[in-house]
Amino acid sequence: APRAISPIVDYKTILVHLDSGARRSERLELAFTLAERYEAHLVGLFALSATRIPAYVRVDPSDALIAVQNRRRAESAREAEAAFRAAATRHGGVKAEWRASPADALGAVLLNARYSDLVIVGQRERERDAEEATGVAPEFVDELVLSCGRPVLLVPYAGRFPEAGKRALVAWNASAEASRAVADALPLLVRAESVNVIVFETGPAGDHGEEPGADAALYLARHGVKATVSRYGSPDVDVGSQILSRAADMGADLIVMGAYGHSRMRELILGGVTRTILESMTAPVLMSR
Repeated sequence: APRAISPIVDYKTILVHLDSGARRSERLELAFTLAERYEAHLVGLFALSATRIPAYVRVDPSDALIAVQNRRRAESAREAEAAFRAAATRHGGVKAEWRASPADALGAVLLNARYSDLVIVGQRERERDAEEATGVAPEFVDELVLSCGRPVLLVPYAGRFPEAGKRALVAWNASAEASRAVADALPLLVRAESVNVIVFETGPAGDHGEEPGADAALYLARHGVKATVSRYGSPDVDVGSQILSRAADMGADLIVMGAYGHSRMRELILGGVTRTILESMTAPVLMSR
């Protein structure tokens, strides 16, 4: 018999960010699948990063150049809306709402995230022309996961991910960020077929209790999540790479972890593990901070 699901941990409003990139269709399908699963209200938000005028025209920007950029933005918005409405037709039971913002993508998503339980965005692409293709600045995702205040589900820029959460890996280090991520991921974890809590680093004595990961598994068990606990690590391999390796070994379709970083002198400084995962993820990743 299926497990009873407490409504207090379900996502009721899901926000999915759409840009100009071809990969928006992948996260769109995942967003509708999750909205269907939780009977949630889905908001599709189209927003691009502010147009960057080349330095040589910054003083007196060309009206023709700006007009071309505006036309491209408008065309991309129409294409994204058409894709969103087509997906809404395929998933007829989902309450879907379309929004398009002329504001910078980061500000627009941060604003709409305040009224959402889960935010779905795409992983930053690495190609040199990625910003031109997607319309989103390279720092968009980094800034978002550190300042959103909501769980962010990142969809990799390569691969197919029709679902997320059947086989979940929880990267646990007993930090406040990891604890927040586990709590934020409960709607996914409580429905998972398998949940593996993995301790990759123990940290200062006392953080984990007598048995690293046991308290996290007990917390999950009280929410109806049956989780296994294991320790996995190699002093010669960085933790980010270990997470990705273990996720591949177990065929994980969801990684749950805290996001680490801060701003210093107007420069965003990401934690090493967070940076590795953001750059090299091979499965959807739920990050919280």
